[in-house]
Amino acid sequence: MSVFTPLTESDLKQWLSSYAVGQLRELKGIEAGVQNSNFFVTTTLGRFVLTLFESVPRAELPFYLNLMAHLARHGLPVPAPVADRDNDYLGSLHGRPATMVARLAGRSVETPTAQHCERLGAMLAGLHLAGQSYGRRQQNSRGPAWREATAAAVLPHLASEARALLEDELAFQRKLDGAPLPQGVIHADLFRDNVLWDGEFIGGVIDFYFACSDSLLLDVAVTVNDWCSDSEGRLDAGRCAALLEAYHADRPFTDAERAAWPGMLRRAALRFWLSRLADFHRPREGEMVLVKDPAEYHAILLARRTAPASAPLPV
Repeated sequence: MSVFTPLTESDLKQWLSSYAVGQLRELKGIEAGVQNSNFFVTTTLGRFVLTLFESVPRAELPFYLNLMAHLARHGLPVPAPVADRDNDYLGSLHGRPATMVARLAGRSVETPTAQHCERLGAMLAGLHLAGQSYGRRQQNSRGPAWREATAAAVLPHLASEARALLEDELAFQRKLDGAPLPQGVIHADLFRDNVLWDGEFIGGVIDFYFACSDSLLLDVAVTVNDWCSDSEGRLDAGRCAALLEAYHADRPFTDAERAAWPGMLRRAALRFWLSRLADFHRPREGEMVLVKDPAEYHAILLARRTAPASAPLPV
């Protein structure tokens, strides 16, 4: 979440007149995140998060919004989108597609424990199981074509060692076929800052705007890479075991997933190294914009390549 398109209270009051959420009391920009313009909105009837979509095509947005509504109906701690008086989730504000969702309780944790990871693993399995009955499908916008295009754009900016690493990893990933693995709806960005903790429980899972249809194992790999890595990018065995065993208890891993796991951890690391390289070398202008350090995922990718079996999937 960032702010690329600023808003005034006057702008928002006019937009809120199409909703039954009361009168505006506070508008505050959100700095965390990197893709859209986001604001905390407080009215006389509740607290919400307003998002203006800066680059996501409008035609893709119903997939995300209806997915959030679907998961919320299944009891998952997901921010339900708010419909306007015409019963639409999606509107327009300052020429951008815009939506508002319920603001959930809790705050993110920077240093997760094994207990955090255990609860997260169970929640992720629940999300994947509930997603099986979601009828819409959407291609992963950060899939093979994006990897190749983004790599081509950032390669000229890299030193020789990093360039060689990127080219070698791309060659490896071209041979890794995730299609035979169990498929479904995935969050695809389940980082620590996208999970809110209300005491010892998960109060909210947010930012579904990279969600897509892909291998469920990729979602697990994205989550493990962020939640279970130490400061040097290596996997912490205790946190990994807690997350993976809790997930496996509700959605058991297959033999094919166990075989693909080391390569999928590398794929997940490459995806975020590439996106951070792109944001770092080709930043977008905005009022409040967060650019994350690519070095973190460079280290994680190196660690996954040198220790591929450090956190095996449960049997």
